[in-house]
Amino acid sequence: MSNAPTPSGLSVATIGRGLVALLPALALLALVLFAFRDTAVAMVSIWIRSETFTHAFLVPPIVLWLVWRRRAELALLPRQPQPVLLLPITAVCAAWLLAELASVNAATQFALVSLIVLCVPALFGWAITRRLAFPLLFLYFAVPFGDFMVEPMMDWTADFTVVALQLTGVPVFREGLQFVIPSGHWSVIEACSGVRYLIASFMVGTLFAYLNYRSTKRRVLFVLVSLLVPIVANWVRAYAIVMVAHLTSNQIAAGADHLIYGWVFFGFVIFLMFVIGARWSEPEAPAVAPTASGAVLGEASIAPRQAIVIVGIIGLMFATHGAIWKLEQSSRGGAPRLDLPAASAAWTQDGTPLSDWTPHYLNASAVARTQYRGGDAGAPVGLWVGYYRDQGFDRKMVSSTNAFVEPVPVRWTQVSRGQGEVPGVGVPLRTAVLRASASVDSGAAPRLLAAQVWWVGGTFTTSEYRAKVQLALNRLLGRGDDAAVLILYTSIEGDSDVPAAQARLGGFAAARWPDLTRMLEAARSSP
Repeated sequence: MSNAPTPSGLSVATIGRGLVALLPALALLALVLFAFRDTAVAMVSIWIRSETFTHAFLVPPIVLWLVWRRRAELALLPRQPQPVLLLPITAVCAAWLLAELASVNAATQFALVSLIVLCVPALFGWAITRRLAFPLLFLYFAVPFGDFMVEPMMDWTADFTVVALQLTGVPVFREGLQFVIPSGHWSVIEACSGVRYLIASFMVGTLFAYLNYRSTKRRVLFVLVSLLVPIVANWVRAYAIVMVAHLTSNQIAAGADHLIYGWVFFGFVIFLMFVIGARWSEPEAPAVAPTASGAVLGEASIAPRQAIVIVGIIGLMFATHGAIWKLEQSSRGGAPRLDLPAASAAWTQDGTPLSDWTPHYLNASAVARTQYRGGDAGAPVGLWVGYYRDQGFDRKMVSSTNAFVEPVPVRWTQVSRGQGEVPGVGVPLRTAVLRASASVDSGAAPRLLAAQVWWVGGTFTTSEYRAKVQLALNRLLGRGDDAAVLILYTSIEGDSDVPAAQARLGGFAAARWPDLTRMLEAARSSP
């Protein structure tokens, strides 16, 4: 009775032996997820709180289903463990370690998924891995990644919407991501970027191409279409919503309901894309019976090489977490002391606040700000310093949420950005023009020119990647994780005042940069 065939063509006994053969791998997977539980929990928490990545909840069940579809073929494939893959697994563990030291969520999560993926060929060999190549690669869709596309896609959406409005005869005044038409004010916010549509379309488009096509050319072409269609569809959606609201005197699609209309429109576009793509679908290739050499997956046994792989992976996980524990023990703790530069003959301190604007940098270990006024009696220059120590995922200087203004503008909004440097010093600066969140057609809205730079253990940079790498190296070499953000700002009276504001910031920075550098080094040395 135990040898009765199942719908897959395998006997119950064969399936049972196959499941027993998988027990070591399943136990190792459970141990990996437990060892890297903080990374796994961080990944799932992003799925929960971010609508952009809610689709990731579907990834694990889809992967399991894709594997289950090939159960009959997999049970007859040879198991050939590859201990040599402990070398790339070591590199992945090292990458996770560096990403953990630099508090880069996406990098730690990619490393975790890569570790799980590499365990398959290491434990079972290349024959089984080739049959599971797509499910294993599909697992990377579980990583919440793609936020870096939000800003450029917001710009593209605003560009298309403004041009389309002008072509249809609607006058537009634009400033940054905000624009005014005769019937009202509009702003392209993060939800309007279309990133969530793009990522969701990419995932389901990739799955559709795999299940419906055999030709690599057709699969690649459909995946490219699934990337292009949501971008263009989002542009059309944004323009259509503005036009509908404009033509109906803001009675339709002017409130939060336009987001609902957006999902309905997106769903229709994706459905249409699948209907058209299905016209060129190809039948699935017939299964070819493999020729087994040695133990097959359907045989319950642990080969010595498989045992070597399991012990090696466990040892690497212990070494990785041991290194993290040792580095954390060397953490100094304590709040650093920030002594702002004193007044000089050319720049006196001014107690009157320049503005109510505050940079959106969260959970700094220490914060200080003041104003300085030059001898030319011009507008003062504000200085804001946020100092970070004992950084982690809940407190880090370089983060997607830390910026000149809050992600969803409330009191201030950023209307332009640029690059500069400290005159005579060569230190790079990231600049931005900020405006109080009043009507964009109001000439009375206060404006600021701001410039920032990150300081990471003695190195100045405006590159997020360099800052993260420098932070990881400093921690790895036992130099600590002290870092700070310096922001200079001054008021702008009008568009013609921008060069004068740039000159004020440049003059102050050039004159006081040695003092600012000494301030940061002193804070680094403070307990």
